[in-house]
Amino acid sequence: MRRVRVGIVAPGSRLDPSAAQRVVALAAEHCPEVELYVHPQCQMSSGHFAGNDAARIAAFVEIANDASFDAVWFGRGGYGSCRVAEAALPQLNDAARQKTYLGYSDAGVLLAGLYAKGFQGVAHGPMPADITRDGGDEAVSRALAYLSHRAADTLEPSLASARGAVAFNMIILSQLIGTPLQPDLTGHVLMLEEVSEYMYRIDRTLFHLTSIPAIRRAAGIRLGRCSAIPPNEPDFGQTEVEIVQHWCRVSGIPYLGRADIGHDAANKIVPFGGPRSA
Repeated sequence: MRRVRVGIVAPGSRLDPSAAQRVVALAAEHCPEVELYVHPQCQMSSGHFAGNDAARIAAFVEIANDASFDAVWFGRGGYGSCRVAEAALPQLNDAARQKTYLGYSDAGVLLAGLYAKGFQGVAHGPMPADITRDGGDEAVSRALAYLSHRAADTLEPSLASARGAVAFNMIILSQLIGTPLQPDLTGHVLMLEEVSEYMYRIDRTLFHLTSIPAIRRAAGIRLGRCSAIPPNEPDFGQTEVEIVQHWCRVSGIPYLGRADIGHDAANKIVPFGGPRSA
């Protein structure tokens, strides 16, 4: 099997060193065809961030533009990708266009910007920081199997259909609308997930997203898991499924059912635009 070289960078929050070590050890034992390089920037600290904006931009551009790497794996979510994306993306070269980019949550900002610029190897999926979750070894192994040989069993099951798809955290996508990072999602199945947001915020975010003419050109919406929802006082009175179904009816966007994605170890991989071979 071909050896795959993967660079890990942290465009937002810092990647815990012990988590990084566990991921490298797991790859060495169970997926030796994947060579992981954890960029030193991942362990930098500048307030909330894994180094200041300039350091995070430099690390991402360095790995993306290096033709010896096959993939960029975003180390964790948190917050901070929006502070670097617009400055970093114009610096990418032809070698960067040949790579796979894998992550989710806050990293969705960069995934969106890359996809908007025509990059073909963009995918939503587990990150190294997920190894700290219950079942985290399984999540990281899934990502490694995708990075090494595009294993079919790593993919979100509904991707068996012919239509292209994308996957985002709801809040992240909502805040990208109207920016230069917004991709054209015409004809795509839009998979959405959320974590740690009140039900009324999920409702308000879906109002915003489904009201946007560009989003109404999507082929439909699939709802991933909405987890760790804080209790609302009084109770909101609708589930996340009922909320999505409501806004799909209002907007005319087809509701297509559930998606096997979320902020958890079961999070499946969604290649933007549809599955591609390694």
